[in-house]
Amino acid sequence: MSRKEDILAKIKANIRETYDMPRLDGIKGITYDDKVKQFMEMTTTVGGKAVLADKDTDINKLIRELYPDAKEIASNVEGITIATRNPDTVAEASELNGTDVAVLRGEVAVAENGCIWIPQTMKEKAVCFISEYLVIITDRESIVNNMHEAYARIEMPDYGYGCFISGPSKTADIAQALVMGAQAARGVTVIIR
Repeated sequence: MSRKEDILAKIKANIRETYDMPRLDGIKGITYDDKVKQFMEMTTTVGGKAVLADKDTDINKLIRELYPDAKEIASNVEGITIATRNPDTVAEASELNGTDVAVLRGEVAVAENGCIWIPQTMKEKAVCFISEYLVIITDRESIVNNMHEAYARIEMPDYGYGCFISGPSKTADIAQALVMGAQAARGVTVIIR
């Protein structure tokens, strides 16, 4: 038995009482009259940007307008033709270092807190965290009221990984000074179609 297994076995042997998980049947959570408006407000509150686009908007042109100085754009999203890197075709995740903008597809957006479920649909998930800026494309129909509704819609992708992203990475741990992009992207723009 390994040291880790030994420790876990000792912990398990000393559990005196166990509790069933609470039943969440009937809990609906908060709802909003206008989920799109609420999501956009929350996205701004958490430090991101939200752009409402028509279905016929040229997304490539819009991304170029939002990030005119971006030289390296990574994406495997269908229809993104301005990408210079594809996270599915790199040999190693380190090849994504230096990516200015990553364009991702958001499956479920949550009005309650401005977060978006990003399933790993690419070989190298590092693109979600190594890029300077993220552009997340989502549909109006994918916006739900709250996390209860979000979890009901989530399906785990083939890669077995996904995460919620809410605005840019930020921390104020050091000297209470807010630092953007401390662990991941410095900025997040959500394009809602």
